[in-house]
Amino acid sequence: MKANFARQIALANLALLLLLTACAAPRVRQNELAVSVIADGVRQQVSLPAGSTVQDALDTLELGLGQLDRVDPPVYTILSEGTGITVTRVREVFETQQVLIPFEHQELRNESLPAGESRLIQPGQNGLKEITIRHLYEDEVEVSSSVVSETLLQPATAEIVMVGVQTPFAPLPIPGRIVYMATGNAWAMEGTTAVRRPLVTTGDLDGRVFSLSPDGEYLLFTRRSEQDPTEEINTLWAISTTSPNPTLINLRVSNVVHYAGWVPESRYTIAYSTVEPRATAPGWQANNDLYYMIFHAWGQRGNSRRILDSNAGGIYGWWGTVFAPSPDGRQIAYTRPDGIGLVDAAEGGLVSLLDITPLNTHSDWAWIPGLAWGADGRTLFVVTHAPPSGLVSPEESPFFDLTALSLANSANVRISTQTGMFAYPASSPARFLDPEKSYRLAYLEAIFPAQSETSRYHLIVMDRDGSNRQVLFPDEGLPGIEPQTPVWAPVLTDGGDFIALLYQGNLWLVDSISGQAQQITGDGLISRIDWK
Repeated sequence: MKANFARQIALANLALLLLLTACAAPRVRQNELAVSVIADGVRQQVSLPAGSTVQDALDTLELGLGQLDRVDPPVYTILSEGTGITVTRVREVFETQQVLIPFEHQELRNESLPAGESRLIQPGQNGLKEITIRHLYEDEVEVSSSVVSETLLQPATAEIVMVGVQTPFAPLPIPGRIVYMATGNAWAMEGTTAVRRPLVTTGDLDGRVFSLSPDGEYLLFTRRSEQDPTEEINTLWAISTTSPNPTLINLRVSNVVHYAGWVPESRYTIAYSTVEPRATAPGWQANNDLYYMIFHAWGQRGNSRRILDSNAGGIYGWWGTVFAPSPDGRQIAYTRPDGIGLVDAAEGGLVSLLDITPLNTHSDWAWIPGLAWGADGRTLFVVTHAPPSGLVSPEESPFFDLTALSLANSANVRISTQTGMFAYPASSPARFLDPEKSYRLAYLEAIFPAQSETSRYHLIVMDRDGSNRQVLFPDEGLPGIEPQTPVWAPVLTDGGDFIALLYQGNLWLVDSISGQAQQITGDGLISRIDWK
C-alpha cells in the first residue's frame, strides 16, 4: 500500500516537471544564430548555424535574387547574432519614344528684295528622332530615368526667309542681263542694278555650273542631288530668264562637276562632261567625256550626242577635263592637268596643242590650266606651268605664266610672267574694228606669286598682245580678290567698258577704261555671276 502511494507521488512529480518544462520559453542552442530578413515587404526570422553567410540565409528562406537586386550586407558577409538583412528588388524598363525636332527659323538679309519685303526661300519641316529611355525601379518605386540612345529618323529642315534691306549703293545702268547666285538661289539684274528679281529659289544650287545662254534668255545651272552624294552628286537644270512665270526644266543629266555650257552660234546647244561619284576623295572619278544636247526654245531637251567617249584624261585624269567652245562655236578646246588642245568632233578624239608640266599638289586635287579663247577665235590664252629655279622639280615649281597660242601658225608667246596658278584669263567681246585692238584681255595676278595657291589676286587688263598692262582692282593696300574668272560686259557702253567680279562676297563693276570701280551689293552672299 505504501509502495503504491510512493509510486503515485513520483509519477505526479514527473508530470508536474514535464508540464513546467513545456511552458518554459524555447532556448537556442549555443551553435545557432538568429537573424532577420526583409524582402518583398515582409520581415522573416531564421536560425542558422554559426559561420553562415547572408547567402545561406537567403537560400534557407528560398529567396532568389534578380540580376540587378541589391543585398545589404553583401551575400558573402559572415552572419552574427541579430544581423538584419535587407533585400532591395531592382528592375529596369526600356521605353522607346518618337520625338519631334523643331525646325529652326533663319533670316537672310538680301538687297535683292525691297526693304520691308520678305520671301520664303525654304519652308521649315520638323525632324523626327527615336529615343530609348531607361527607367530604374527599386521595390517598385521609380528612382531614376535616363536616355540611353537616340536615333535620327528624319533631320529637321530650317525655315529660311529672305528679308529685303535697303541697298546703300547707287544704281548703275547695265547692258544685257546679269545673273548671280546667292545662298543657293539665282537672281537677275536687267537694265539697272536697282532692278533685281529671283529666278530660282530652291536654295540648292551648288555653283558648279552657272551659265547664261548666248542671248541671255536661259540660265543653265546645277542643283545638289537629294540622293547620297556617293550615288549622285548633282543634277543639271535650265530656266527661262524672260518668262514671267518660269518653270524649272530638268535636263535629266547628273554628276556634272567641271563643265557644262552653251555652244555659241548653235542656238540652244548645250555641251557637258560627267564624272562617276566615289566615296573616296575628291568624291568622283572623271569620265573626261563630252556630250552635246539640243535645248529647245519651249524648254524641252533633245537627245544627247556623244562627242568624246570616257577616257583616262592623261596625267591626273581622275580629276577631270574642262572644255571651252570658240566664239563662233565651230571648235571646242580642252584643258587638263597635262596640257591643252582641241576636240576633234568628227573623229571623237583630241588634238594636243601644248603640253604643260602637271603640278604635283601633294593632295587630293589637281590643277587645271586656265584657258580662254580670244574674241577672234584664232588665239588661245592659257596659264602655263613655268620652270622652277634652283633644285625644285618641274612638277613642284611654284611659278606660272600667261601664254598666248596662235592657231594660225602654232606660235606661242609668253605675254605675262609670275601670274600665279589661278590667273583665269578672260577675253572681252570684239569691241573695235582695228584687228590689233579689237579686244582686250583680263586676268588675275597673284599678290604673292610663289604662294599662288593661297594668295589673293589683283585684276589686270591689257591689250591682246600683252601691251598697255594696267592693274585695275583692288586699290593698293586693300585685300586682294579670291580666284575667279572675270566677266566682261556683253557690249561697250557710253558709261565705260565694264568687268563684273566678286569681292568679299559682293558684286562689283569695274570700268576697264577709267579704272573706276563701284560696289553693287553689300550682303556678302554672292558666289557666282554671269553676264550676257
